[in-house]
Amino acid sequence: MNNILILDTSIASDNKGDDIIMECTRKELAPLLERSFERTLPTQVSPFHWYQVWRNSEAVRQFSNCKYKFVGGSNLLIPNLLTHFPQWNINLFNYQPMKGCILVGVGAGAGAEGKMSWYTKYIYQRLLNRDYYHSARDERSKQYMERLGLKAINTGCVTMWMLTPDFCAKIPTIKADKVVLTLTASHNPMNLEKDQTILDILLRNYKEVFFWPQGARDYDYFYKLKNTKPVQILQASKQAYDDYLTNNDTDYVGTRLHGGVYAMRHGRRAIIIAIDERARAIDAQNHINCIDYDALEGLEPKITSEFETKVVMDFIAIRQWKSQFEEYNKSL
Repeated sequence: MNNILILDTSIASDNKGDDIIMECTRKELAPLLERSFERTLPTQVSPFHWYQVWRNSEAVRQFSNCKYKFVGGSNLLIPNLLTHFPQWNINLFNYQPMKGCILVGVGAGAGAEGKMSWYTKYIYQRLLNRDYYHSARDERSKQYMERLGLKAINTGCVTMWMLTPDFCAKIPTIKADKVVLTLTASHNPMNLEKDQTILDILLRNYKEVFFWPQGARDYDYFYKLKNTKPVQILQASKQAYDDYLTNNDTDYVGTRLHGGVYAMRHGRRAIIIAIDERARAIDAQNHINCIDYDALEGLEPKITSEFETKVVMDFIAIRQWKSQFEEYNKSL
């Protein structure tokens, strides 16, 4: 039985959105994983100490010799790996056992259009697989990978690969009586005002409002708002959110991108409030019913209107990326 390495972006993460990404990554890779032994390493914390790599221990060799090494989603690619805490915690001394990684719906973070440091380019070019096409979350991430001399396909975010036209057509078009809200903790007073506006709109338009704290600081942040007493709080776990979405006829409204996508995966009407380049880039490419954070005057009309969910995905590109591994599947 071959080993397949999954580089897990949810380990040590303070964002449950990474749990959603990894669940979806494993579902899309299921044909490969079902008949292989899955090994797992973290991305957010260092997987090896330098002396383990230097000694080339048996454990290091086992991870090094995996048939495939997949990296699941998230904003991993950055212009400077010498930042104080990169999301992908790799360096000159620990990257070798992970050489040959294949990216699955990975995105480039803020500033990726700018100049890449020589050190960052050196690590990525030696770490990432040059034989297989990488799956990029959006066009700017694809261009970043190509600047590294890699082959890449714009497949969209892996969390959205199941959102086919037939599936989206079953998502309700009119407002539900319940809504689940997510917010993104911020120290900016202006954001607090905007989030108060969002909450007030939901309390006016829904009979029941729930709040899911997707990030580690979101719960405490939520209680900085006024009029929170009517809101019911969900447990801060992916399972609790999954259970809620499965068992309730609900809308989703919030600033958390993957909270909204996960709602759509459960057949729920979602309005995602775009606060950063990720949501804006994905909405421009995939049309995920976004309202910009700076245009909240459009939120209430959107909630009360009837609208369809028409996510646009390049399923030919997704099949092209997956087809690289068909021969391996046939050989098992």
